[in-house]
Amino acid sequence: MGYALARAAIDQGQEVILISGPVELPPIAGAVLVPVISALEMREAVNSHFPSADAVIMAAAVADYRPEDNSRHKLKKGGEEISLQLVRNPDILEELGQKKGDTILIGFSAETENIIDNALKKLKSKNLDLIIANDISAPGSGFSGDTNQVIVFDRRGMADQWPMMSKDDLADRIIKLTMDYRA
Repeated sequence: MGYALARAAIDQGQEVILISGPVELPPIAGAVLVPVISALEMREAVNSHFPSADAVIMAAAVADYRPEDNSRHKLKKGGEEISLQLVRNPDILEELGQKKGDTILIGFSAETENIIDNALKKLKSKNLDLIIANDISAPGSGFSGDTNQVIVFDRRGMADQWPMMSKDDLADRIIKLTMDYRA
């Protein structure tokens, strides 16, 4: 979805910085690509580019937790069990919401239950302008396919359910909505 959004923004004449974790997708022509591996690297990259952004769209599904310690070496098999301690990753979107100023901030809410309630909670708690909510358990909607069906909410109280469409068409509509929201 992030790559589709980057393409749509470029097609609509916007400058794009695409901060991306590892993917099997080719780079987007015209976008500045900032590759990251971890949630902490993503946080650093987003924070370094945020001050110059007119709008930020956070479409990434960043892991909520990470291992407390990282091994620099392969963990070899042994007879004993290994336990991992997990620590919470920072909530990048929430951090941006605390300092957003005039920057338009858009998030995604990928849910399997209570889609509307969860999306509205995120919209408010993260100080977003728009949130794009989708039921990732619904056929044709979610991460692995080329289509999606969403409900768009904004901080002014607008709620609009969009029909199933390609991710490219969805991205185009989101970018147009973002530009209209700025106007």
